[in-house]
Amino acid sequence: MTVLLLIFSVIAGVFLGKHFGKKEKLAKNLLILSAGFLITICLNEVFPQVYTAEAGSSLGIFVIGGVLLQMILEALTKGFEHGHFHHHSENNILPLALMVGLFIHAFIEGIPLANEEHSLSPYLLGIVFHNLPISFILGAFLFNRNGESKSPSYPSMLIVALFALASPMGMLLGNYFNPNLQPYFLAIVGGIFLHISSVIIFESNKNHNIDWLKIGLVILGVSLALTMHLFHDHGSLHHH
Repeated sequence: MTVLLLIFSVIAGVFLGKHFGKKEKLAKNLLILSAGFLITICLNEVFPQVYTAEAGSSLGIFVIGGVLLQMILEALTKGFEHGHFHHHSENNILPLALMVGLFIHAFIEGIPLANEEHSLSPYLLGIVFHNLPISFILGAFLFNRNGESKSPSYPSMLIVALFALASPMGMLLGNYFNPNLQPYFLAIVGGIFLHISSVIIFESNKNHNIDWLKIGLVILGVSLALTMHLFHDHGSLHHH
């Protein structure tokens, strides 16, 4: 169930991006909604589990490590994770670099899922909500460049396939790690989530005007995540 949901979220996002890739505003709105959801999951689900672990007092450095890691990955992805695809032409972003950056990003997010018991946990849904807009942008970039719909090519399909399988592969590898390492991986992912969501939410609005739609989408994303938080059994991500 978890693996299918992860793969489907990528395929659905790519499909939407291929057919609606010209609608940059739609991609931005999806990103903002997912950012509100993601930062709430980060603060209400991920960080409490990190800092209540036995090594909680020393895990802050791993959160910072996650932030720095995401900054490094964005040198490869050129900011795909927070909607900067329309600023980059085909010539200044290499498909190989994009593939490597997105794969590492999604792979690391999948590792903590190895200790996940519930099929629809807030952490999993946070990844799914995050995958949809990124995949939308990916589909638009790969199959709808220069305003024209492009037929699938082998490199493009390979990038999509690797991105779709990255989190499931991370989850598979996570089964072989010592469960005591779980808080460290969560801390790294928390840093990644925090960086991406905060960049999306706090990017300056045009002329610094109040964007009520953006505020409303963030509130909606936060509300959805809080609903999941309130009704979720918080014993789902735990040490074996």
